[in-house]
Amino acid sequence: MMQNNVMQSPFPLQDTPIPAANKDAQKGRQNTVPTVPQHDRAKGHSHRPSREAEVICEDTGIQDKRIRDKSPKMRKDFSLDLRKDSHCSRFTVLTFVLGRFESAMAYSFPEEVLEHVFSFIQCDKDRNAVSLVCKSWYDIERWCRRRVFVGNCYAVSPKIMIRRFPEVRSVELKGKPHFADYNLVPEGWGGYVYPWIVAMARAYPWLEEIKLKRMVVTDESLELISKSFNNFKVLVFSSCEGFTTDGLAAIAANCRNLRELDLQECEVDDLSGHWLSHFPDTCTSLVSLNIACLGSEVSLSALERLVARAPQLIELGTGAYSAELRSDVFSSLVEAFSGCKELKSLSGFWDVVPAYLPAVFPICSGLTSLNLSYANIQSPDLLKLVSHCHSLQRLWVLDYIEDTGLDTLAASCKDLQELRVFPSDPYGPEPNVSLTEQGLLSVSEGCPKLESVLYFCRQMSNAALIAIAQNRPNLTRFRLCILEPHTTDYITRQPLDTGFGAIVQNCKELRRLSLSGLLTDRVFEYIGTHAKKLEMLSIAFAGDSDLGLHHVLSGCESLKKLEIRDCPFGDKALLANAAKLETMRSLWMSSCPISFEACKLLGQKLPRLNVEVIDERGPPDSRPASCPCGQALRI
Repeated sequence: MMQNNVMQSPFPLQDTPIPAANKDAQKGRQNTVPTVPQHDRAKGHSHRPSREAEVICEDTGIQDKRIRDKSPKMRKDFSLDLRKDSHCSRFTVLTFVLGRFESAMAYSFPEEVLEHVFSFIQCDKDRNAVSLVCKSWYDIERWCRRRVFVGNCYAVSPKIMIRRFPEVRSVELKGKPHFADYNLVPEGWGGYVYPWIVAMARAYPWLEEIKLKRMVVTDESLELISKSFNNFKVLVFSSCEGFTTDGLAAIAANCRNLRELDLQECEVDDLSGHWLSHFPDTCTSLVSLNIACLGSEVSLSALERLVARAPQLIELGTGAYSAELRSDVFSSLVEAFSGCKELKSLSGFWDVVPAYLPAVFPICSGLTSLNLSYANIQSPDLLKLVSHCHSLQRLWVLDYIEDTGLDTLAASCKDLQELRVFPSDPYGPEPNVSLTEQGLLSVSEGCPKLESVLYFCRQMSNAALIAIAQNRPNLTRFRLCILEPHTTDYITRQPLDTGFGAIVQNCKELRRLSLSGLLTDRVFEYIGTHAKKLEMLSIAFAGDSDLGLHHVLSGCESLKKLEIRDCPFGDKALLANAAKLETMRSLWMSSCPISFEACKLLGQKLPRLNVEVIDERGPPDSRPASCPCGQALRI
């Protein structure tokens, strides 16, 4: 994106360096890494500080510039200062200490030894910290980096990434912001993956994995992937769009070593279910196949043959089984599923004849993940299926499970760690199922390992939220979505401030929080005071004034992402806490009273920020500067 400007639409960066972040941004873990050093790997290394600028590429907590220009004594003092940084791991501190030792020993360790040691470091932040120890570690880590994550596909160009990491085997990209899931990002906003695929096809012929989230993928992109990477193994799409089953057929036919094909929440133009037949008979490498988002009827014969050839399957997600039950097909499915002794994750069945469900019963006892968020399975059949899954750690399900089903879940699944309950009829004026706060309360009482919750319902009480917080202080993610905005405590008719206040006070490790219901500025005071480890906060239809936003921005020290919709937060709180924005990854404000003038002031005050105004009414300059900035503001 363009730097130092308010803009209306994103576009890829040119291949130019971006200046290093200032001191405040460094304290907030600005996402920066150094550019490629200008020396040959085969030649001797130099301790002279690099004079190149730095580019945004990955989630790195510390700037190389802070270290490379310091004397050994100053570097020692800096490594000690790291202990004061709550975001910095013990490993990060150790890398700087070892870096000093390695420098003093004048490269007594061969490069091959350090490369082998670095290969055991999987955390992105720790790998980034390793690259910042000294020039030699930077160069070694650069050449042995095999996996790259880019959290914003417009934060860096493919050319810069390829130059920085020339030996990559796995690339993960994110495109559109989170609110694209709710149709709040205009059509044609961007997030196209094709330029990335073209660049990687030239530079990374050995690429094995591509993982994309909220990006636009075309059949042309899939065709290029299938023909460009000879040892391609993993393709994972989450909330992507733009492609058809013809593109998937190209992947199935040409990627002979494919291990994972995972389509999560994608919008696919499903031309037919027969594309599965394009997997060759020699395909025995599949470990994960998730096509649960596809709408057409699954070819049971093709699926049965594919599953029979892959007894090592760990994850399987399928689509519709609405065809009339046939005893021969059912028997074949039972036999195929019975052979999948390693199966741990099952998803799909979104339009299934209930009589087919017993085909999966033989493998239910070993399942740790069950995703039925597409499945229109009614409560009695759902209970039968869930009751066979005693080892579940993760359950996604529609509200057809009802309170009685969640009671059964709480009694039988003691290892449950994640629960998501989605609405089957979110726009209906009246509830179509018997799902209340009692079901969630039962799970919080009966599942001691529960850490992550997403729960859609129509009623909630402060008493229930307080009880959930007391039952499960180990919660790290809590997202409550009450379908009707401004819903009060259905017992006391009071705001839900106290209940959510109990969540942030008791759950000390909370990283993600979504609020709903009638809420005042008081709840944001609770959040700013107690949610010190909170990284992502989603707010809708809440608050009284700018004071609510002020509490959040001034109090949440670890906040990286903030999403706000239809709240009375305006220019005053945004500009007063502008410095906080440099320490964050993104801010999204939709249907809030933010003026275009404030957006311009923000861009001038903090020139390193990308300030994007989304306004379908036309250029914002055509209206008075005091007018609201339009549909949304993204920083």
